[in-house]
Amino acid sequence: MTKETRFGRWYRCSIGKIIPGYAILTLILCWMINSLIYTGTQFLCANSKHYDLTTSFDRKVPFVKEWVWVYIICFGFWVINYILIAREGKEHWNRFVIAEMTSKVICGVFFVLIPTTNVRPEVIGNDISSVLMRFIYWVDRPSNLFPSIHCLVSWMCFIGIYSSKKIPKWYKVFSCLFAIAVCASTQFTKQHYIVDVFVGIAIAQICYVLIGKTRLYYTMINIFERVNTLVLGKIDSYESQ
Repeated sequence: MTKETRFGRWYRCSIGKIIPGYAILTLILCWMINSLIYTGTQFLCANSKHYDLTTSFDRKVPFVKEWVWVYIICFGFWVINYILIAREGKEHWNRFVIAEMTSKVICGVFFVLIPTTNVRPEVIGNDISSVLMRFIYWVDRPSNLFPSIHCLVSWMCFIGIYSSKKIPKWYKVFSCLFAIAVCASTQFTKQHYIVDVFVGIAIAQICYVLIGKTRLYYTMINIFERVNTLVLGKIDSYESQ
């Protein structure tokens, strides 16, 4: 049996009380894959023709800058729910994280095959909502819109805790409603088209269901566990969660 490493011991006594050891490396990998795909495809498709998928529905939806708060707060929602999902147990987390990574790869394929863009409204005013909205427009280029990663990740946050016996029902309801609110925020802030929302949710749901039914994630998980053992060593408390 591989002994617990010095770093593994430190981790168990500190961060490990919040994020189980079996989840930390794959959690970091989720962020890395998301960043690589999102920024990498923007660079790759910089000179490609970009399509505007605006529909009549999108034109009817008003621009409401105050929804930027939901759009930004959702980042905290993601962090909290991913940690909650990780604490559900190794088997559940493994299924979730492989579905999550798979969904991001699929998004990357869409970003390359169907580069999209949109026309953003002019943001007038010096109130906090206006300042935040302009900041979002500045840091987030109008590309990689189809499908919406904001909607995809928010829906993953809900379906990842839906069947939990540990998490109270009220928080499951809140997560569902907040995920829907995030989807609405992408419309009112004019960050996405309506089709981006539905396709993002569909990809999340399909990946989660298929990965769980086919159990294809076992191959990848074996690789992750070998790396985890090298970094943290064998920690019995992690295995039992």
